[in-house]
Amino acid sequence: MTSASNDLSAVTNTLTDDVSSWEGKNLISVTQMTTSGILRLFETAQSMRNLVRSKGGDDRLKHKVLASVFYEASTRTSCSFQAAMMRLGGTFLHVDGGKGGNTSASKKGESLEDTIRCLECYTDVTVLRHPTTGSVQQVALGDGTVKPVINAGDGVGEHPTQALLDFFTIFDELGLSLDVDNGNNTADNSHTGPLVVVLLGDLKHGRTVHSLAKLLARSSLKHELVLRYCAPASLEMPAHVKEYVQQCTDVKQEEYSDMSEAVKGANVLYVTRVQKERFETTEDYEKVKGAYVVDTSLMEAAPQGMIVMHPLPRVDEISTDVDSDPRACYFRQMENGMFVRMAILALILGAP
Repeated sequence: MTSASNDLSAVTNTLTDDVSSWEGKNLISVTQMTTSGILRLFETAQSMRNLVRSKGGDDRLKHKVLASVFYEASTRTSCSFQAAMMRLGGTFLHVDGGKGGNTSASKKGESLEDTIRCLECYTDVTVLRHPTTGSVQQVALGDGTVKPVINAGDGVGEHPTQALLDFFTIFDELGLSLDVDNGNNTADNSHTGPLVVVLLGDLKHGRTVHSLAKLLARSSLKHELVLRYCAPASLEMPAHVKEYVQQCTDVKQEEYSDMSEAVKGANVLYVTRVQKERFETTEDYEKVKGAYVVDTSLMEAAPQGMIVMHPLPRVDEISTDVDSDPRACYFRQMENGMFVRMAILALILGAP
């Protein structure tokens, strides 16, 4: 399952529509999936949604144990993975590795690799979040681990399962079609024309938008993709993300400072909070806090078919008055997170 090399290129495009390509594998980056593999995951997630709504779950992962290991605070990601495991009959051990958490490992100087290796003795799969960019990749692709590792966010790097649930939400809400066998969306609301996605807010620190931009760009859509970046002057999308997207076909990148201009003709408005915990000083944070606020006046001017998404938590970047707008789909997005993570666990643990 693991590789002696930490080079991610060794596992690029290895997760396909063949379910055996998922079994026992790590999920570290969105670059691991082919478009047919994404479709396989989405179809599995849809079946998980049907399962939960009809029966609540099943026992396909009975006697399987998940290690939920978080060195940064988490509510939605940790709880949705834990709920996903329990919905499929499994259970979990939760380790809070942050300051004041429930583990002594880091306080005693133990390496991250040794901590995960020990937890593998009790569990079948590990979900890992860590503040250091590249740390999850190093653990998963090094020589130490013998069981699958799923990246739940590594600093300002990637958050692949968030990007997958975000893409699934766009796919499901807008009726997208993928340019692969059986990829045509036959829903009554199937999307036509370009797909225009506005990424708004803290694009510098937002690992969710880094992963989503890369995932959308590298996927074979039956639609031209337009990515619009709208951020305060000091929080623009990093150059390495834009350079990655530029290498992909049928993708345009545009930059805006005016939110009302950015949403014209848009299909998706993806909002992110300004992440106070990523700033070196409170003064720097205060300069950009509240730079953009999505409110009812913006929504009145926005396209009627534009959905509003947010990885949550929000602070003040979306007014609560917007919650009642049917285009606000961030809570549906959160529910999709459980279905997608159920699908990921089932595929990786060989029980789709």
